[in-house]
Amino acid sequence: MTATTPETWLSQDAFDRLQAELNEHIANRGAVAAEINARREEGDLRENGGYHAAREEQGKAEARILYLQTLLRNARVGEAAESDVVAPGTVVTIYFDDDADDSETFLLGSREISATTDLTVYSPESALGKAILGTSPGDSVSYTAPSGSQIKVTVVKFEPYAG
Repeated sequence: MTATTPETWLSQDAFDRLQAELNEHIANRGAVAAEINARREEGDLRENGGYHAAREEQGKAEARILYLQTLLRNARVGEAAESDVVAPGTVVTIYFDDDADDSETFLLGSREISATTDLTVYSPESALGKAILGTSPGDSVSYTAPSGSQIKVTVVKFEPYAG
C-alpha cells in the first residue's frame, strides 16, 4: 500500500459481498494450484493450452485478491454521513450546462457498489467525481471528459446514500 491509496466509502452490503468474494478466492487457491499441477503433468508445456489457461486464471485470481485486500483495507464502511458538500457516499443530481434539460442522478462511490444499487456509480477518482467533490448545490464546475472535450455541470442537489 502506498501513502496515496485513497480511502473508499462502501456500504455494509457491498463490503460484506466483497469480503465473501475475497474469502472464496483465497479458499480456491489450493484447487487452482492442483489444476495447474494436473495440467503440467499432461506433457510438453509449450503446446499445453490447458496449462497456460490455468496459469492465466491463477494470475487473474491473484490480481483480484490483491485488489480486494487493498480496497477492503482502505474502506470506510457504513452509512454515508451527512455532509455540507458533495462527498463519497452521496447521491448527486447534476445538470449539464449546455443542456439544462439533461440531468443525471448518480452515486459517488466505489464502482464495486454498483452490484448493490440500481444507481449509476461514478468513482470519486473519475474526472466528474474529482470535479464535483467538495461542491454545494448551485456550484458549477468544468471537467475534461475522456474524449478530451470540456464539460460544464451544475450540482442541483445531493444527499447521503441510503442503500
